[in-house]
Amino acid sequence: MIHLKEIDNFSEILKSNTPLLDVRAPIEYEEGSFPHAYNSPLMSDSERHQIGIRYKEHGQESAISLGHELVSGKTKVQKIDQWSKFIKKHPKGALYCFRGGMRSKISQEWIYEHSGVSYPRIKGGYKALRAFLIDEMHRISSKVNFLVIGGQTGCGKTILLNKFDNSLDLEGFANHRGSAFGNNVTPQPKQINFENQLIANLIKKESFNYLLIEDEGNNIGTIYIPEAIKEKARESKIVILRASIEERIEISLQAYVTDMTKNFIIRDPVNGFKQFSNYWLNSLSKIQKRLGGVRYQSLLKHLNLALKKLKNNSDASGFLPLIESLLVDYYDPMYDFQISNKKHRVIYEGNFEEVTNFLQEFKS
Repeated sequence: MIHLKEIDNFSEILKSNTPLLDVRAPIEYEEGSFPHAYNSPLMSDSERHQIGIRYKEHGQESAISLGHELVSGKTKVQKIDQWSKFIKKHPKGALYCFRGGMRSKISQEWIYEHSGVSYPRIKGGYKALRAFLIDEMHRISSKVNFLVIGGQTGCGKTILLNKFDNSLDLEGFANHRGSAFGNNVTPQPKQINFENQLIANLIKKESFNYLLIEDEGNNIGTIYIPEAIKEKARESKIVILRASIEERIEISLQAYVTDMTKNFIIRDPVNGFKQFSNYWLNSLSKIQKRLGGVRYQSLLKHLNLALKKLKNNSDASGFLPLIESLLVDYYDPMYDFQISNKKHRVIYEGNFEEVTNFLQEFKS
């Protein structure tokens, strides 16, 4: 009997961005998967459920028999064809199921019988790789030094981070800019997917002397920052990025108006502008209580005029006073309060060029 290969070099799998064939049921994949994973299930959600019941009532042999019965004939051929296409495209990949057991073994055997290719499976499956990631997060975050980039809303912290290879873009992984206006045109990932992507990047970058991260709260939109990362950030040194109000307005206009309008319209040419309008109206509504009734109504009036001007004349200038008011009157007081409790950790302050030069020369 042919010995079909198992691999357990999890660190190398993640560092090399190994393409992964996830043969778990769709519901399992949706609950959480890994970067560079593609779901091509051995069984549907319904079939998995039926087999689970059979296993509980009649044991493993009966469950396997039912599995072969459910996934046979044309269905089996279609599965193998889908896997073969993936393997042809990604010959150096690997496959996995939940525990590295029957489902991945059967998939591996069928692939071999069909093509003679011994496509490796991940030892211990999803569960083992996920456990490895969690362990690595704790190990690396306790060992590596962080340097936190702080600064007022709109000062360009993310732009700065993306200039450096030794950075972890938490907001990028969370697909959210970390404020009431932080939603993107696509939804945020599942918490587990965020964590898996974050930790995979942490593994790739642990050889750096230090890692740059942005100053965040406990969560980024609906995503919670893992406690190990949060604790390390809380005790790390801070560098403050300064920018003039004019620069901050320009950066915010680009990010929250120009880019967002374009992205919504690219995604939905017919309803894109309406979705962009709703994004702004909903975001402003989220902070209504904090703004107070009078200020909210004033900003809402400015917003509706700005949206009309942008729609009718392709002119975004109506957003300028609105953005300035939000930055100066709403976000800056919150930032001033938060940073006042962290002053003892600040080691440098400067503009974009000054901070860039400081970071290039910094040794942790």
